[in-house]
Amino acid sequence: MGLALLLWLSLSSRLLAAPPDYTNDIKPILERRCVVCHSCYDAPCQLKLNAWEGLARGAHRDRIYDVTRLLAAPLTRLEDAEGEAAWRAKGFHPVLPDGQNAGGLMLKLLQLKQQHPLPPGPRLPDSFELSLNRDQQCPAPEDFADYARDYPLWGMPYGLPALPAEEQSLLIRWLEAGAPGQAPTRNIDRYGDAIAGWERFFNQPSNKARLMSRYIYEHLFIASLHFDTVDDGKSERTFFRLVRSETPPGQPVRMIATRRPYDPPGTDRVYYRLIPVQDAGLAKTRMPYALNPQRQQRWQQLFLDTDYRVEHLPGYDPDSAANPFVTFEALPVNSRYRFMLDEAGFTIQGFIKSPVCRGQVALNVINDHFWVFFVDPELLQAEGEAHFLAEQRANLRLPAESTAGLLNWLRYAEHEADYLEAKRRAVKQLARRVPPSLDYLWDGDGDNPNASLTVFRHFDSASVVRGLLGQAPQSAWLIGYPTLERIHYLLVAGFDVYGNVGHQLSSRIYMDFLRMESEFNFLTLLPRDARQAARDDWYRDAGEHVRDYLSHIKGYLFGHKMLYNGDSAIKFSSAEPLPELYGLLRNKFASLQPPGFRLGDSPAPPGVTGSLERLQSMRGADLAIFPEISLIRIDGDEERRWYFTLLHNSAHSNVSELFHEQDRRLPEEDSLLLANGVLGAYPNQFFRVEADRIDNFVDRLTGVDSESAYREVLDRYGIRRTASDFWHYSDLLYLDYQRLRPLEAGVLDYSRLENR
Repeated sequence: MGLALLLWLSLSSRLLAAPPDYTNDIKPILERRCVVCHSCYDAPCQLKLNAWEGLARGAHRDRIYDVTRLLAAPLTRLEDAEGEAAWRAKGFHPVLPDGQNAGGLMLKLLQLKQQHPLPPGPRLPDSFELSLNRDQQCPAPEDFADYARDYPLWGMPYGLPALPAEEQSLLIRWLEAGAPGQAPTRNIDRYGDAIAGWERFFNQPSNKARLMSRYIYEHLFIASLHFDTVDDGKSERTFFRLVRSETPPGQPVRMIATRRPYDPPGTDRVYYRLIPVQDAGLAKTRMPYALNPQRQQRWQQLFLDTDYRVEHLPGYDPDSAANPFVTFEALPVNSRYRFMLDEAGFTIQGFIKSPVCRGQVALNVINDHFWVFFVDPELLQAEGEAHFLAEQRANLRLPAESTAGLLNWLRYAEHEADYLEAKRRAVKQLARRVPPSLDYLWDGDGDNPNASLTVFRHFDSASVVRGLLGQAPQSAWLIGYPTLERIHYLLVAGFDVYGNVGHQLSSRIYMDFLRMESEFNFLTLLPRDARQAARDDWYRDAGEHVRDYLSHIKGYLFGHKMLYNGDSAIKFSSAEPLPELYGLLRNKFASLQPPGFRLGDSPAPPGVTGSLERLQSMRGADLAIFPEISLIRIDGDEERRWYFTLLHNSAHSNVSELFHEQDRRLPEEDSLLLANGVLGAYPNQFFRVEADRIDNFVDRLTGVDSESAYREVLDRYGIRRTASDFWHYSDLLYLDYQRLRPLEAGVLDYSRLENR
């Protein structure tokens, strides 16, 4: 008995002494505590902790976001180098222990937090810099002593509570043991047949199939692909990426990493392969797209069974590869448009979300709340549309083809004007045959919820929702195929976050053209004599300087050459046709509204939703106090929890200028919108409210008219970034988010949390 006890104690002590396992012990902590700030392109010091490769490569002093650089920056995506030596050559310094740094920089930053926890009080002191554009401190291991002396409160997690003791202990033991680990490998055996079938489909030898696969890849390279007919809801879902590879199916993938998806691959034959996503899922980049037999059959019908010929495959010459109307001219126009419409929410989400993560200059080209509709593909006469696009392909070139400088956009403005003149003639001919009416809008073929979308801008991020949220948007777009394709190639396939100032600003300015064209498409649905008033309301105070700035196209958007100046076939009955049109559209698309984000979709008791609905009646300048995104958790009995997102929609006189956005603000027209569930990837404020206190909470919020009044609400109901139970709230939020939206859910980004 005594010997057995001694053996057991000896074994136990050895087990206790074993270092924590990276995959099972450390990775979950990093995902719940560190990835909330250190992920994507806006990770401080480029330290991406959502993947082992990012942890192993370390940190860098240079920013990825720099709107002033004259030359494109070197690529530093995780696929752009392999191995420690390669990353050190690119200027990255280690954060894990190495031969010279026992425990490593990460250990020192964790211990600094232990030694200097957050100061007491609801707000962080002003010594904490939380601005997105702050000067980042990215000390190398040899600089840590100076960093600790100058910024003793800046241990990790930065600006948030210290880790729970057990998690801190695990991390420290792991780091002191040398941080053993390697990139985890997901078990994807159950997906084997699906992967093999899809890779056969993508790599068929015919020219038609190869051109189809190139088109699909250039549109889905950022997609979070999943096999919905394989996933059973019991095992953990694995997402996949579609990549270009030097090797065919059956061999290990040798990924071709290029700046853009249409850049020369450097090999004669490209293969399209599926690889599992190993890193932590992020809400800001998660863009689910299902692959299943029905999808494959649909693409077979659109691209392979349709009668056309591909005599020669296009090359990758930079002058043409960025222009999809040249590269994919052989593919039927209707097939291309239908492909994008089938998942129009994903297509628009690409431009709204994308892997760029952040971009106020890019997103100030859109309003805070607008609806999106699409031109019915049945309006397109296949031969005529193909001929029109072939004629206009030179005018449809995009700034992504060139980084020649900021003034390069003038040439594109001239091309846009020529295109609009041709479009004006084509629209005039179409209107003789079919005058503008609600039939101009794609109805989702009766069952596709992608037919109508709602877009919310949250200053430097944005969200897309299928269906129409809100009673009246700030504007609306009607998008046809040429515009939809250009949006994708301008701001998704062709946008380079590492690009120079000329590329980034030219892309932003060109998007002005596409937004205006889409808005004026929508205005053709109004009575002829009501269009100018609506247009002028959307472009208040734009003034002649904006019209002069857009001088090459102003005649088609503002003047006597407007794209369509005939009558609408819609019979209006009120003196306010624009609100009436919004009502007609809500009725038209009512049967296609997917459940999820509408307030009525919440399972919370009617007393809760009824009280919260009062928040949506708030209007005016006092709302400037409210953050962009507030997440509200309502706690009921028996551990029931319901989530709502309160969005602050800021109003602007117009969105036609690059800078000085604050000068165009119209705070007296600001509004709030309440959505069911979790919406947006960058929350600014958390609230926790007991269900029986909901009326008091709403009364207090509706009475907020000053910063001090808002802080009083936070004192009672807020979960600040300094709260002692912050991580407990965060953990429940993550678990509930996964349960409520299992496909879209991911780690939220806490870098925009306010300090109030």
